[in-house]
Amino acid sequence: MDLASLHRAHVESLQRGVAAALEKTGFGALAIHSGSPVKRTEADDAYWPLRPTPHFQHWLPLAEPGGLLVVQPGKQPKLVRTLQPSFWEAPAPPESAHFWGAFEVIESNAARELVPARAAFIGDDLAAAVALGVPEEGRNPASLLAELDQLRVHKTEYEVFCLAEANRRAGPGHEQLRTLFASGDRAELELHLAFLGTTLQDDAETPYKNIVALGKHAATLHHISYEKRATPAQSLLLDAGASFSGYCSDITRTWVKGGGAAASVFAQVVAGVEAMQQRLCAAVRVGMPYEELHDESHRQVAQILRIVGISRLSVDELVKRGITRAFYPHGLGHSLGLQCHDVGCALRPPRADNPFLRNTSVIAEGQVFTIEPGIYFIEALLAPWRKSSDIDWKLVDALAAFGGVRIEDDVQVLARGVRNLTREVLEKGGGQAA
Repeated sequence: MDLASLHRAHVESLQRGVAAALEKTGFGALAIHSGSPVKRTEADDAYWPLRPTPHFQHWLPLAEPGGLLVVQPGKQPKLVRTLQPSFWEAPAPPESAHFWGAFEVIESNAARELVPARAAFIGDDLAAAVALGVPEEGRNPASLLAELDQLRVHKTEYEVFCLAEANRRAGPGHEQLRTLFASGDRAELELHLAFLGTTLQDDAETPYKNIVALGKHAATLHHISYEKRATPAQSLLLDAGASFSGYCSDITRTWVKGGGAAASVFAQVVAGVEAMQQRLCAAVRVGMPYEELHDESHRQVAQILRIVGISRLSVDELVKRGITRAFYPHGLGHSLGLQCHDVGCALRPPRADNPFLRNTSVIAEGQVFTIEPGIYFIEALLAPWRKSSDIDWKLVDALAAFGGVRIEDDVQVLARGVRNLTREVLEKGGGQAA
């Protein structure tokens, strides 16, 4: 099917889901607001670039302020575009016209007249809800939002196409930065700008702020304070994605270059995380709790710590005593979709020993999530273990100059196994840059 056909089928699926959600929660219609410009600060008149409400983007990729989507069971959805002529700025036009045919498009400044009785308002701008005459109990009702979030968990064919395209767009940026890193000393800012240029994005268009970490900076999990001067470093951790029609890719690669004993061991760590990450992707099964996969990732981290000589303790001891958490503090992954950390897969809290796990769902066909294990050398987490003789601190201190490793792919859950959207574009998760 072409993109327009995929989108029409997507909208039809949403209409069925919304009809059931409305019946369950007692509302008669949806009025989904696209969003309004948000000031950077009340002390100024500068605004952030508009990011449409995710529930609006679930239907169409239109980044226009003040838009309204009216959805009623059994009727074609109405897209109300407000008339806002301005010579100061204009919204970015959509890059594709595939979605227009799914809606009755109305240009009007009288949207209130088009909102049915018993409609629920979904959106960030509650002043717009007041202007539309929606009573307080109908503004972002929690019961309905929970139902709409669940409609975003199992991706349609259209959504998977968009997620795959977002991966395809990010791929050349990752390859370009690997090449630049291999060719000489670089500044993190230079690499960040090269990724934007290669993927034809500006900062506001990326799904999240690019993480470009050279050397020890990779020990900061979300390193976004880029060094502006060329930095001698033997490792690069790049966590960066792209968007297509509102859908995100979230990809991390780790590269190493140069010689020396420490670089050789770090290359072994990267190779170990790469092999581990692929084993975890292959282990995904429908019906498996995602937290079980996360627990397995800690056992595999323990194996790597033993193999490279960081510790001689058994796998069970390294996990039981919490030592793996000092080297691998974050969760294995998260749901992915319209938001980088998408909704619907963290309905219950993780166990107390997994406080940063963002996916606690039972794995089901149609989910898309990340698999992103890592090993890091973060002094704040290692400090409590410094008196332990069970860790080779001389080796750890030598590896600290490399910061850490993370390898991340985006996978779609199939009836059997997964489709790895990232490896279709980027064959390797890391290793020697040259």
